[in-house]
Amino acid sequence: MSWIMNDKEYSSVMALSGPDRYSYAIKRVADQEEIWSLWAEDGWALASDDQGRELIPVWPHPRLASACAKDEWAKYQPRSIDLESWMEKWTPGMLSDHRLVAVFPIPSDKGVVVEPERFGEDLELGASLYE
Repeated sequence: MSWIMNDKEYSSVMALSGPDRYSYAIKRVADQEEIWSLWAEDGWALASDDQGRELIPVWPHPRLASACAKDEWAKYQPRSIDLESWMEKWTPGMLSDHRLVAVFPIPSDKGVVVEPERFGEDLELGASLYE
């Protein structure tokens, strides 16, 4: 279950740089053991980078995901993915589909784009701090 994000925290993290948002996301996802993305009846939201590679956008909290649920993603709603499912199903699926992870995008920035393995390794390291 995600924590209650107050307005001050929301404003503060939305103003962080991409690398700082990435670090924040790793810490929060590792602590909460859930990731948030955007879902609609026709599937999960996808983005693309400048090379045309597909990106799976993820956030550490539904309120942060909701900030991007506009324009082409207006019909999407935040949906959680438990960390175990992410590591066991999503990561291998993204690898086979040649997709990357866009970590904590905001309306003005695509977030930090990383390989699924790198994201998984960072999450494992982050989770080890909470064991």
